[in-house]
Amino acid sequence: MRPRVRRSSSTSAIAPERRRPWAAVAVALVLAPAAALAQAIHARDDAGRDITLPALARRVVSLAPHATELLYAAGAGSAIVGVDRYSNYPPEAVKLPRVGDGLHPNAERIVALAPDLVVLWAYGDGPAHAGLPESLLARLGIRLYYSNPRKLADIPDAIERLGELTGTLTTARAHAADLRRRLAALAARHAGQRPVRVFYQVGSQPMYTVNDRGIIGDALRTCGAVNVFGGLPAAAPMVGTEGVLKENPQAIIVGQAGPGADAALAAWKAFGPALAAAPDNLWAIDPDAMHRPTPRMIDATERLCGMIDAARRRAAGR
Repeated sequence: MRPRVRRSSSTSAIAPERRRPWAAVAVALVLAPAAALAQAIHARDDAGRDITLPALARRVVSLAPHATELLYAAGAGSAIVGVDRYSNYPPEAVKLPRVGDGLHPNAERIVALAPDLVVLWAYGDGPAHAGLPESLLARLGIRLYYSNPRKLADIPDAIERLGELTGTLTTARAHAADLRRRLAALAARHAGQRPVRVFYQVGSQPMYTVNDRGIIGDALRTCGAVNVFGGLPAAAPMVGTEGVLKENPQAIIVGQAGPGADAALAAWKAFGPALAAAPDNLWAIDPDAMHRPTPRMIDATERLCGMIDAARRRAAGR
């Protein structure tokens, strides 16, 4: 069940009557907290924490690149007042004030920006407060919201939830609906297709891969691929060249860009006939797009499926 966002409602009413001016002021002061409570927004984040915002978040700090992209995708870009050092997309985000990163946030800068909401990445299976004084932030009216989409289908859900928190739900729902249509089309296109054994490489020295439980594993499954290291217990296990050669995948996807990607692909190509993937089924894919759970990851997954489709056709002799 996806986390929900809901608003509180109030059914109290004050019958109209004639009052002296000072009495009207007194009543307004008494009712002000109740009125604020009536607009409160309740949400459960991806770390399973229940949070309450007294009103829509109008000033937001993002401490994760994917959270920055999700906020823009939800139509809440104008509410972002600060981002982490690695937020580089969309281009507008580069111009925003920097407040450290998810592991080493600058609490003083965050407080100075007076946000209503701080969005972080939920590392692993639970929240990592990264040194942020949450009790102090709460007293200042700043709430923490942890984001960690674990499957492709979680991306549109995350966009909608951020849209509810920031008051941009109409935009968020439209974007989310389009992403769901695209994901459904990918799943339908690859359902029942002949599996392709794939090695997904992250980094080179050392070399890592991913297992099946993360969002990249979900993308590979969506494309009808079998992750040759998908059953390993670690989310990002270290692997060696010998292990890859032993598995002899039909395709190798390198999650790198630039010279590093070129060098990795050249190293695999050098194995020649000893490697089933060489020389034609070796590709690189932009890590910023593929490794961040955002709409760009769905773009990248469509490209990933195209690569795997090409390997499938070659395996079938077409």
